Amino acid sequence: MKEEIKKRMLRFAVDCGKLCMQFPISREYNAYCNQLIRCSSSVGANYTAACRGKSDKDFINKLKIVEEEADESMYFLEILKEMSEMHHTEIDRLHKEADELLSITIASINTVRKRLNSK
Repeated sequence: MKEEIKKRMLRFAVDCGKLCMQFPISREYNAYCNQLIRCSSSVGANYTAACRGKSDKDFINKLKIVEEEADESMYFLEILKEMSEMHHTEIDRLHKEADELLSITIASINTVRKRLNSK
């Protein structure tokens, strides 16, 4: 399961980068695309770090970063959709994927918290 999630997160980051390559080069698009590239790639990078966590608390702390970065990715996708009349289908697909990755992350955090609270 972990490896499948890692693959999805990698694909998400790559697809966000490919989306950004399709926008015109301008100060506005560059600013939002740079933010999207940073946060979308941070989702997978921090998940990978979480999988190497030294403890359950460390795992949760790193997953909280994944949660924030996935949420931020959704925000920048929404901005790009509002700014442009192009690529709405791809933006919607990526937004849905970010939302699913966010849900998986939150469920993982809650599972580990329950385990910690039952000790």
